[in-house]
Amino acid sequence: MTDRFLHVVSKTFVFFLSSFLNSSTTVFIMLRRQIRERRSYVYAKSLETQERQTYERKQQLKDALNNGKSLATELKKDAKRLGKELEFDEAQTDPTTHVDNEYSRAGISDPKIVITTSRDPSSKLLQFSKEIRLVFPNSHRINRGNYVVKELADACRANDVTDLIVLHEHRGKPDAMIVSHFPHGPTVYFTLSNVALRHDIATYQNSTVSEQYPHLIFENFSSKLGERVRDVLKHLFPVPKEDSKRVMTFANEDDFISFRHHVFVKIPRQVQLAEVGPRFEMKPYEIRQGTIEQAEAEREWVLAHYSRTAKKRSMLSDSRPGPSKKSKR
Repeated sequence: MTDRFLHVVSKTFVFFLSSFLNSSTTVFIMLRRQIRERRSYVYAKSLETQERQTYERKQQLKDALNNGKSLATELKKDAKRLGKELEFDEAQTDPTTHVDNEYSRAGISDPKIVITTSRDPSSKLLQFSKEIRLVFPNSHRINRGNYVVKELADACRANDVTDLIVLHEHRGKPDAMIVSHFPHGPTVYFTLSNVALRHDIATYQNSTVSEQYPHLIFENFSSKLGERVRDVLKHLFPVPKEDSKRVMTFANEDDFISFRHHVFVKIPRQVQLAEVGPRFEMKPYEIRQGTIEQAEAEREWVLAHYSRTAKKRSMLSDSRPGPSKKSKR
């Protein structure tokens, strides 16, 4: 009896040990693949500065040849080599960057978005997350539960999720939103203010949430940082059809981005707008080049409140006077 019992116990132990080793091997292979992809991405990004400098030197040589000007001293040494390379660069208007790699699938496949909240959300934050899910096509809302950020990120990678949106609150009011792009970033942190849910909008009774892919309007995102934030927000939406009656507006004023959601109907000689909601103001305060769980990721940009010229500068748009630039898709 004792020998039989020991035999059964040993077989059970061997079975669980083999299962554990197989699962551990699978996890180890996945981690190695992620580390290899991340290393390749970081290396490609490290070459950007060198490629940008070479591109600028080629442009200086090209301008000198076209205008018949003398070459600068620092260009004379490499003029012959750069001239040969110019013959093959006519089709390239600007050097590629890591931004091109981050959104290389944009326009080819639709984004796949997961929306969640902080832990123990209030009823208002839950309602806000449900309405945000209606804003983004192809999005799914999940309850946070006891999941930590690392588990959320791993689940997103395993299911080919392109973006993770995490909503936060303070004393029952939504006050922050994190947008993290997978698999390698970036992650943008926004503060939220003046949040109005659909039930708080006067036109709520007369409006319904359309399922069409929306047209996007971005106003006053003319600086380099503004274009970066615009690209992050733009790629959360799929490419719309021309007959879509749904419009999302992101209007920047003094670095506060006003979000509005409308549907429109064409009638003779005019167009009628109906606000669908929700509405809120958002302001970016940090951009990281990694994903949300990577605390060691490099900070691409951080809002500096205490610099001497912080109140005088406009970060998302050019400070030069003149009409604001508007982009529409």
